[in-house]
Amino acid sequence: MENKTSSSNFIKNIVEADLKSGKVSEIVTRFPPEPNGYLHIGHAKSICLNFELADEYKGRTNLRFDDTNPVKEDTEYVNAIQEDVRWLGFEWDELRFASDYFEEMYERALLLIKKGKAYVCDLSAEQIRESRGTLTEPGKNSPFRDRSAEENLDLFARMRAGEFKDGERVLRAKIDMASPNINLRDPVLYRIAHAHHHRTGDAWCIYPMYDYAHPLGDAIEGVTHSICTLEFEDHRPLYDWAIQECEMESTPHQYEFARLNVTNTIMSKRYLKSLVDEGVVDGWDDPRMPTVSGLRRKGFTAEAIRAFCREIGVARAYSVVDERMLEHFIREDLKLKTLRTMAVLQPLKVVITNYPEGQVEMLEAENNAENEEMGTRQIPFSSEIYIERDDFMENPPAKYFRLFPGNEVRLKHAYFITCQEVIKDEDGNVVELRCTYDPETKSGSGFAGRKVKGTIHWVEASQAIPAQFRLFEPLLIDGENDDRPFLERLNPNSLEVLEGFVEPNMKEAQGRDKFQFFRHGYFNVDPKLSGEDGIVFNRIVSLKSSFDPAKG
Repeated sequence: MENKTSSSNFIKNIVEADLKSGKVSEIVTRFPPEPNGYLHIGHAKSICLNFELADEYKGRTNLRFDDTNPVKEDTEYVNAIQEDVRWLGFEWDELRFASDYFEEMYERALLLIKKGKAYVCDLSAEQIRESRGTLTEPGKNSPFRDRSAEENLDLFARMRAGEFKDGERVLRAKIDMASPNINLRDPVLYRIAHAHHHRTGDAWCIYPMYDYAHPLGDAIEGVTHSICTLEFEDHRPLYDWAIQECEMESTPHQYEFARLNVTNTIMSKRYLKSLVDEGVVDGWDDPRMPTVSGLRRKGFTAEAIRAFCREIGVARAYSVVDERMLEHFIREDLKLKTLRTMAVLQPLKVVITNYPEGQVEMLEAENNAENEEMGTRQIPFSSEIYIERDDFMENPPAKYFRLFPGNEVRLKHAYFITCQEVIKDEDGNVVELRCTYDPETKSGSGFAGRKVKGTIHWVEASQAIPAQFRLFEPLLIDGENDDRPFLERLNPNSLEVLEGFVEPNMKEAQGRDKFQFFRHGYFNVDPKLSGEDGIVFNRIVSLKSSFDPAKG
């Protein structure tokens, strides 16, 4: 992987100051996903930040799964997350799970109880919420807040032993029910959940809450810089409280940055899961999904995503990134790598009446005009070809330079042709064009001193490979004042499927092979849908955009 890092930012400044002052001798970061869904582009930013930061300063990064909620977790997600991180180009120093520390976390909870810093509470979840107060009113103490340490130890042990039902009791921290920070109003540390855990099986029926497990996991692993998004800023006092009161030897510090928001992009894991569960998409890796696996299947490269994450930088201020910036980086990454070939997505048959019937001529075509090292290829040409239906109009407007009756155009890599006759079916639909060609205008011959204003692409009919093309639009109809339920705001035109043809040289194309189709954009062979039944292409991105990365 290329050794490139983002420009200076406030977190890097902190890291450099900590190293210079001797506050830390080695940078240790972690990426701590919950295994309850697939990673999306927002997670990619966090992955790049944590891994590249540690790499730049010769430190270490752990991949640690926050597997504290067995009801929502699955090994499918664990495996998918590992695959995504590796595909993005990173390798963790250690693979850890919060469940690795369940016993130590339990022992630390016993310590809190003995110190009078935690108690078992019998209030229901709803009662706890009601007693927590508001931003302007303090909370009310639980009637169980003053239980003795002995009683709490007994009840907590019985909670672990499985004597109580889900929700019947919880372990709460004893901090301050009048704190202006609601997160410090005796938060729940443990809840009862009689559920099978993907790693520990049925060994536990009580599970630590995120705000308790996360800081302890960081401390156990010796994390120096615990980097998270701004929504956890108000949780930082609880993070520090847990580390201090549990008397952890290591004292990591939490730093927050603004999460990634992208226009026309769903960034809620809950919403993404609902799309999968409701069958709106064909899985977490649907090319319309902003998941890392979805972007990979669509055709995005890890290099482009890493470059995008570096460019947007790290800051504390809320902002929304234009989706076209991500598209810019995939264009930049692919423009010198991909074979530039021709594909007809909505075919219209053309018969060249003065070309020798049955003859197939091989023509030379460059593979990438911007990269001569990619060489050339041979493409067939005959009296029957396919062109794009949109490249013909029977009654065109002014300044229409493509094919219409009596007009001449250039066929890319081939000859000039002139439309002589239009063939229609019984319903008046155009089904075929009859054209003539000028043999003196072969590509590369100088065109006999003549010029035309229009150039169109084509595919020779007899050897053309049938293909399906899948074109995408954003899943979400983006409206600032649209308060309809999420599933009612979805774009009904997010997927368009077309049946057409590609050049015969793509007969052996494999899943995730990428091409630039002349005038259509960059496409990726769908690894899931392509096979013996045919080849399927996903459009990664169109060829051009009005987005200027220098202006943002």
